[in-house]
Amino acid sequence: MGQIKLTGSEWSVLDSLWQESPQTVMQLVANLSKSVGWAKSTTITTLRRMEEKGLVRCEIAGKGKSYTPAVEQEQAEISETRNFLDRVYRGSVGLMMSAMAQRQELSREEIAELREILAHAEEGAEK
Repeated sequence: MGQIKLTGSEWSVLDSLWQESPQTVMQLVANLSKSVGWAKSTTITTLRRMEEKGLVRCEIAGKGKSYTPAVEQEQAEISETRNFLDRVYRGSVGLMMSAMAQRQELSREEIAELREILAHAEEGAEK
């Protein structure tokens, strides 16, 4: 699918479908009402637009429709992360981490987790 750019609404729908798929329209309506407070019409409109964009697949199931994601979660996450880094930090992970560290937005646990991630990345780079 190439580079993926999702709106916040599209993320909400795909997140629900990545957790459980397929889902009927009524399941999605109930889940999205609970998670983001959408009305039935909002869910249906968003699903129709996403189907037109090729982000979800729709199948007729009995009297209703069921939906599955047409985008893999990992692929969307990678693309969105790259888009964010490019847009906000000129593609630099270092600039992003520096900004977070300067604002003291990282807990000790997050810093330890980042050190572990970097150690694994360094091991992989040495191979």
